[in-house]
Amino acid sequence: MKPNTRIQTCEALDDAALARLIGSRDADAVRLVTQRNNQRLFRTAWSILKDREDAEDAVQSAYLRAFGAIESFEARSTLSTWLMRITINEALGRKRAAGRRRAQLEAASVTMLDDYREKLMRGSMTGSPDGDYARAQLRQVMERAIADLPGDFRLVFVLREIEGLSVEETAEALDLVPGTVKTRHLRARRRLQQALAPEMKSALAGSFPFAGADCESMTERVVAAYCGA
Repeated sequence: MKPNTRIQTCEALDDAALARLIGSRDADAVRLVTQRNNQRLFRTAWSILKDREDAEDAVQSAYLRAFGAIESFEARSTLSTWLMRITINEALGRKRAAGRRRAQLEAASVTMLDDYREKLMRGSMTGSPDGDYARAQLRQVMERAIADLPGDFRLVFVLREIEGLSVEETAEALDLVPGTVKTRHLRARRRLQQALAPEMKSALAGSFPFAGADCESMTERVVAAYCGA
């Protein structure tokens, strides 16, 4: 069977069947499930750890842990939700471990510096250099504001606003009651609104700069039209 046909066959399977294939170490099933969930799980881990490399490591470890115990998947929830729970637990465990290490270092009067290596979802973008720069600036403002949210609020916000999960799906993934999800989501939005108001105004003031080749082209068109040059 050709690889593309094999993937198409896997795509038609339900979660329980995919889990069985993963249990038999079927590479196509593993590839399909990871491709379906990579971005969502990465964003979830990042919302807890706030570090790209740590989030990537957490997701990889969560996959290996989940696939190693795939026989425990009972299809009571979706495979994606099951993987998300494992990823959340993995990320939280890493955060707690980092907290313990930090406390030990602080007790020894060692100063720790938080260094963000990359921002969330810095994907490739098309368009003019000036437009790309302006969008990148606005995206950084938003990402920084999200990163500054309290952890519980940040995780709910990412799942609801960025991943598009429903209140019920978010509640199931985080083992919360829907009312708590709604409250945290609302408070996260309010905090972001307050935090972004001054920064967004400042960022927008310098957005979409008209310089370089665009500026020169405009000048030459005006000169030609007005001066007949």
